[in-house]
Amino acid sequence: MNATTAIAIAAYPYFYPLVENLRQVGRYVTTGVGSNPAAPFNSFSHARKLAGPEDTFVTINNDTVYSMAQLDLSGGPLRLHVPATGDRYFVLQFVDAWTNNIAYVGTRATGNEAGTFLIVPPGWGGESEVPVIRASTDVVSIVGRFACTGPEDIQAVAALQDAVVLERVTPDAPLSGIPVVAEADSAELLFWAQAHAWAHAFPAPAVEADYLVRYAPLWAPDVDRAALVDGFTAGAAALESETKHGHAPVYNGWTVGLHVFDYNVHTLDLGTIDAPEWKIADEDERILQRAIACRLGLWGNHAYEAVYAQAFTDIAGSPLTGGHRYRMDFASQPPVGAFWSITLYDIPRYFLVENPIDRYSIGDRTAGIRHEADGSLRITIAHERPSDPTERANWLPSPDAAFRLVFRLYLPGASILDGTYGYPEIQRID
Repeated sequence: MNATTAIAIAAYPYFYPLVENLRQVGRYVTTGVGSNPAAPFNSFSHARKLAGPEDTFVTINNDTVYSMAQLDLSGGPLRLHVPATGDRYFVLQFVDAWTNNIAYVGTRATGNEAGTFLIVPPGWGGESEVPVIRASTDVVSIVGRFACTGPEDIQAVAALQDAVVLERVTPDAPLSGIPVVAEADSAELLFWAQAHAWAHAFPAPAVEADYLVRYAPLWAPDVDRAALVDGFTAGAAALESETKHGHAPVYNGWTVGLHVFDYNVHTLDLGTIDAPEWKIADEDERILQRAIACRLGLWGNHAYEAVYAQAFTDIAGSPLTGGHRYRMDFASQPPVGAFWSITLYDIPRYFLVENPIDRYSIGDRTAGIRHEADGSLRITIAHERPSDPTERANWLPSPDAAFRLVFRLYLPGASILDGTYGYPEIQRID
């Protein structure tokens, strides 16, 4: 194998989260994403409805209404004001340019009372009378989620969203933004150009400096461009394979990534849990898990905030497809402090799929869902509309093609976090 190709294959999972993340940041500040309109840096973009198929973002949730803010701290600190939210679950998750979850504000982390926080850039050495959130890169995403029971709840959610405010401490300071990278001859070469420019603009933690040295030959003036293309292609294919054959434990057919977001071990701040059990010790494993997390669920939370279990197959190991009907039985409600849901996504994009009843997820807050007298619940997943009224009430529509399920558990209980919870089997019933 060409030496440059080999280096590129190894480098791809390292740089993929940075490039993909900043491309999405760019979407939010220029064109918006689905129900979230474009908003300039250091301001919020509020969705006014739950996500649907028009929201083309990988593994987007259909449980909460999103409030997004892309921060540029090159102009100095920002003040963040949040309102009291009563008993409504919410979380503001802070994600740096490399997709590290660096801080949390919200129900679990800071409570549901009103509060003010100061968000500061790397290296800031000032003082503050309010809690400080220390950013690890100048660009940071705030991924805000407010629990929403459905369309009738949107007005109440919107009032809370509008009360979340960002203020620049130095309003007139210039902002650097994301460096613009000139168009390249191919998508593959553009990736490597962006990786180079953005890795220097938004440095990773100093302990990762060796990676830039290791991969420096990819940007030599006389680099073999064809080898870069080959390395990109092979690296992307290898990552795609890892997303389906990873090392996370499997419970009743559900791959449960309790630690897939534990790759951040260097920049843990307000609201995070800085403890060995929430850190991936092996450096190579951290890099791979960061890439897998970005591919399958960019901007996902640590498991102590929300657990994401995914299924590509039924309990017998056959791929999930709209050509068959499936059933899941819950003996009781999953043990969560907030709520739970199961959401269906297409393959390979991992987007929500249009269906005739506009139902993209099903869970404890789904309107009209029917439980048995003993509290148990049976969910049907099928392409065709069920004829039985009870089955129809608990129906999650599938496409006439392959699909993937994601089981979300917000504020998971102890049995979920210690692996003893009994996940429902996905049984094929035709």
